[in-house]
Amino acid sequence: MNSVNASFSQNISIVHPEYFFIIGLTGMPYSGYYYIFLFVIYFITVIGNSIVLLILALHRSLHSPKYISVFNLALADIGETNALIPNMMKTFLLDTQNISFNACLANMFFVHFFSTMQSHTLVVLAYDRFIAICLPLRYHAIVSNTSMVLVFSAIWAFNSSVVALMASSITRLSFCQSNVIQSYFCDHGPMYRLACNDYSINRIMAFLITVLYLVVPLIIIVLSYLGIFLALSKITTWQGRLKALKTCVSHLLLVGVYFLPMCSSYIAAWLVSLTPNARIISTSLAYVVPPMLNPIIYVLNTSEIKDIILKVVKNRSEPIRENISK
Repeated sequence: MNSVNASFSQNISIVHPEYFFIIGLTGMPYSGYYYIFLFVIYFITVIGNSIVLLILALHRSLHSPKYISVFNLALADIGETNALIPNMMKTFLLDTQNISFNACLANMFFVHFFSTMQSHTLVVLAYDRFIAICLPLRYHAIVSNTSMVLVFSAIWAFNSSVVALMASSITRLSFCQSNVIQSYFCDHGPMYRLACNDYSINRIMAFLITVLYLVVPLIIIVLSYLGIFLALSKITTWQGRLKALKTCVSHLLLVGVYFLPMCSSYIAAWLVSLTPNARIISTSLAYVVPPMLNPIIYVLNTSEIKDIILKVVKNRSEPIRENISK
């Protein structure tokens, strides 16, 4: 599809195709196995994050500022996974790679929005750890359930506004030559580069999104941990240092799982010329793997959640054992 052969809606010189064509993985042998792999990731992600949400909602002992952040992260993980993988499965396994203009903008909004929520939630968790270790006596005065709810309300409002502005800026572009998106979803970058008219505003928006949701969060997290390590250095015993650092392990793993794949895919795209299939595989894994690993990391590294799960499993298994013994 090198020309727009669908029906058009025109406003002065702006031309919008009725449909876009998402190219996905083309010419790659056994690509169907990759989509099956994505389905397995989707299943694990939804089940894992749903369990975390259910545990955090039902157990009042976990209604604390830290777990409000974890609840928000699990919610963002489910949102991004549902915005991305089912659409990929429908598009490529059912061989329906056409997507309407408005549906494409909606897909762009939700994928990018939930990804930005993950990034900023990790910043809030870093702030929580910074206050807990550097200002332990003032923690409950500074970090409370009310303050966390207000912080996340502001983050949701701000991120939705910024991402909506990014998506709506596509409507000022004219697509008069091609409607083929070289990606696996309605990605902002590959999409705005198809425009025939000036897309400098979109390029600025893409740069702004990268800075706001990748560069700045990573800098804030690094600075917060520099402060944490400085505070730990003042603790006289190694046992005390390790005990305080242990509370940060889960968060550090979450940061690594989210930012390392994202940064690696960006750096690889800048340094080498990736083939479309290589870019699609690398970026899609960077988007879908962290939401799958996040609940696993928290269940395995958080004693409160792990103890609750073990208690539930034990209570369920006792009647079964009694029936067997009879």
